Amino acid sequence: MTSDPRIPRSTSVSPVSKAELRQQLLAARRALDPAVRAGWDRAIGDHVIAWWKAAQPVALGVYWPLRDEPDLHPAYAELARLGARLLLPVVVQRDAALEFAEWRIGEAMVKDKMGVAVPADLRLQTDYPPALLVPCLGFNPQGYRLGYGGGFYDRTLARHTPRPQALGIAYQCLQVQFAGDRHDVALDRIITE
Repeated sequence: MTSDPRIPRSTSVSPVSKAELRQQLLAARRALDPAVRAGWDRAIGDHVIAWWKAAQPVALGVYWPLRDEPDLHPAYAELARLGARLLLPVVVQRDAALEFAEWRIGEAMVKDKMGVAVPADLRLQTDYPPALLVPCLGFNPQGYRLGYGGGFYDRTLARHTPRPQALGIAYQCLQVQFAGDRHDVALDRIITE
């Protein structure tokens, strides 16, 4: 037997559970060299800016990075400078879709009950952004994301018509094979470095 990752494993081996896969992906992301990750973050940010210039959505749902997710703050600052209206996701109820609050670069932030940064002056919007940046812990070739298991983005994407354009944000090295569940919603595009 070899440990060479290029050699496919037997399909008769039982698949890893999503909980185990999440732990493996978190460990892999945490182990990335900070300088490499910073370079990848800049590259992802450049791709997001190029996409925004071409698409020009009236608002863009962004995210505040958690657990070593790609940090796109420099790209957010550039988007704001270019005139983008940025919205941050807000968990208002544990088993509900996300809501979105207007966000201005540099404004005071607080942590919500889930430990996620939100504007201290919470200005929830009644309209959903037509496009969302969705952080991915992992993703598969079919465009499904693996998150932390809360289902917030799946509920958000399933709830609205027309559905917001969903752009997954991830490091290419975290592409993995896993089966989507019945409730999973495929993303429109995955942006990597």
